[in-house]
Amino acid sequence: MEALEAVLGRKTIREYTPERIDNTRLRALLSAAERAPSGRNAQPCHVRFTQNAVMLQKMQVDFKNIVGWDTPVHTRSDKNPFYHNAPLFAFIFAEREAPMDAGIMAENIAIAARAVGLESVIVGSVGALFSDAAAGAKWRQALDIPPDYPFMVGIGIGCGDEDPPFKDREPNRIKIIE
Repeated sequence: MEALEAVLGRKTIREYTPERIDNTRLRALLSAAERAPSGRNAQPCHVRFTQNAVMLQKMQVDFKNIVGWDTPVHTRSDKNPFYHNAPLFAFIFAEREAPMDAGIMAENIAIAARAVGLESVIVGSVGALFSDAAAGAKWRQALDIPPDYPFMVGIGIGCGDEDPPFKDREPNRIKIIE
């Protein structure tokens, strides 16, 4: 797939098949994360990919125990867990606050996913799990992340099981000034 086609074809998908991601595509995603640029090449971001469904389900329970079971803290939370049942989830942390570098890495991963025939959803709400002292320490340890690295963003990745229309964009937000 051409790069521009991957960029322009990417959209948020919140429904996935249970199909596990094969090693070839997983390696492509790891390479895209590794090659993500960062300010002054500081490379502050650390990403952990997991296909461990049991771990994700346990994280969801801890997450909902923190944010509340009756509180819709993310889109369709009554139907989908924070990872939207994607078979692969990437957690991005940083050695320091580095939201721009994390955003660049997340976009690299999302575009790479599209390029290898996968879909993605970028998720921020799960940060509440890592903001909680006890749960955050537990899950950072499980993911092999130092306790002082802040969570930046997550990405659910898999074979899409929906094809929503593209969302409208505000055309006046992008201009050429000559």
